[in-house]
Amino acid sequence: MTGYVTVRRFPTLTVQTPRLDVRPLTAADAEPVAQIFADKQTQRWLPFPQEFGPIEGKAWCTEMAAERRDSGNGDHYGIIRREDNRLVGCLWTRRTDWGARATEISYAVASDVRGFGLAPEAVDAITLALVLEHGFQRVEVRVAPGNLASRRVTEKAGFTYEGLLRNAGFVHGGRVDLEVWSMVAADLR
Repeated sequence: MTGYVTVRRFPTLTVQTPRLDVRPLTAADAEPVAQIFADKQTQRWLPFPQEFGPIEGKAWCTEMAAERRDSGNGDHYGIIRREDNRLVGCLWTRRTDWGARATEISYAVASDVRGFGLAPEAVDAITLALVLEHGFQRVEVRVAPGNLASRRVTEKAGFTYEGLLRNAGFVHGGRVDLEVWSMVAADLR
């Protein structure tokens, strides 16, 4: 028997909360996405080396999202505030392991909506959909020590701190350790 690899396409997700819609990004989302990623506080913690340059909103919303989704590795989502239909943040899944039914979530929100609980609400909603509707067994968030806002998001979304991965990541400032937070299917029973 010859070996083969089956590539699974990441599930198309659209979830709602009382305040938010979380949906795949479209080309029309390019400008607000670019603004979110250009914010200085967001730039400080982005897991992309500085030499990549600024994130181009249209590519992030279209080609990069389609590539990630079609490869089965993850997807890119917009966080839409329902009261005014404004894109106020982004979520993206990556490092999906289909054998383990595990993926990682990252997020960024617009500077003027930080502190209102939108990020934990969106992270919780997409995590619930992945686990309860799509059979994922584990969802991770990795946080650079010092990124207290991101740590608060994971705590409020109900994730459990597991430990520290030494020198496992990078931010614009260079190599960093990463805190690992998770939610597993058993947490929801």
